[in-house]
Amino acid sequence: MKARRAALRLMGGIGAIIGYGCLLAFLYLISVQTYRWFREGAWTHVGMGDGIRIGLLHCCIKDGATGRLASFVQWWESPATWLGVHKVFEVIPASLALFAVSIVGNSLFIYCRDRLHQR
Repeated sequence: MKARRAALRLMGGIGAIIGYGCLLAFLYLISVQTYRWFREGAWTHVGMGDGIRIGLLHCCIKDGATGRLASFVQWWESPATWLGVHKVFEVIPASLALFAVSIVGNSLFIYCRDRLHQR
């Protein structure tokens, strides 16, 4: 039973980090968009595709890199196939995706916490 409790604590911690981290990123993104809207008078659309590309370029892909992630980023910048998937990721707002991941992470955290306190 100790292994089960440890696994529940670990999964709950991971869920809390993901949930609250994505919630903070969501609030930051909405704040930046609102600020730009007040300042410039036009809403700045940030799609999920923009977030994926920026995230991969800042953390995982360096100049001249080869491999699957590098080829994925190259496809992302100029797609030749799977155009519908590319369009969906460009249209869906990044803030909506961050909020959805935040809900999933917090749900995992609450589930694990309830399971720990149930016994």
